[in-house]
Amino acid sequence: MLISTTFATSFFYAIASWLQWQRAKGKTSDVRIKVLVFAILGFLAHGVSVYFTLHHAQGIDLGLFSVGSLIAWLVTALVIGSSFRQRVDNLFIGVLPMAMLATLCAAFIPSSGVHRPYEGGLIVHILLSILAYSIFTLAVLQALLLSRQQLALKQHHTRGLVASLPPLQVMERLLFEMIWVGTILLSAALLSGFLFVDNLFAQHLVHKTLLSIGAWIIFTGLLIGRATLGWRGNTAIRWTIGGFILLMLGFFGSKLVLELILTN
Repeated sequence: MLISTTFATSFFYAIASWLQWQRAKGKTSDVRIKVLVFAILGFLAHGVSVYFTLHHAQGIDLGLFSVGSLIAWLVTALVIGSSFRQRVDNLFIGVLPMAMLATLCAAFIPSSGVHRPYEGGLIVHILLSILAYSIFTLAVLQALLLSRQQLALKQHHTRGLVASLPPLQVMERLLFEMIWVGTILLSAALLSGFLFVDNLFAQHLVHKTLLSIGAWIIFTGLLIGRATLGWRGNTAIRWTIGGFILLMLGFFGSKLVLELILTN
């Protein structure tokens, strides 16, 4: 079942990505419904794959690749949902291939994580952390699109991908909406961690905790700078990417070291 749904996920995501790429390049225009249909079919198959990679008889697997697949699934859900009210369809070009790779890794690379049950408070902390990371993944993709748009406009290139994007002001507004939501979720995740995790500064958690706090400081600083100094453009892009790198190192770096490098 896992193999079947994984291949179905990859198939649907690949078609949706290719159609959206053709649309963004201006080679075809009337394919939006097809993109959404294939993306939704892939999302549904991906959800089944996520269930089988996470749930085991001994408990829940929160290993590197299973969590990566879950995050990719949530990011896909966010983009699909957002596409119904905002022109963010071009995010599919980056999100769907990432989700396809994540589900393939989760299905075919043996997990090094420990399967075990989790208590209610710890589950809340884990879910908030995963949701925050998902939002910031979407934000960094939005920041990269914004960077590409700014560069193209400076060079007076207004065709292809840039022509299919919303105006620059709308792109920036969407970016900061994502950062606001992500920062609130990250704040709640850190607070729940201090409440429900025995010792966030234990040896195997200290790097994750410090890097996550560092990312929170960067994103909070960016929002304050936006409100008081009007930060935008390249400043917002650099701070978003910097905060995401810290968060990624904290979220996946510790898992990579503990599960793959030290285990081997």
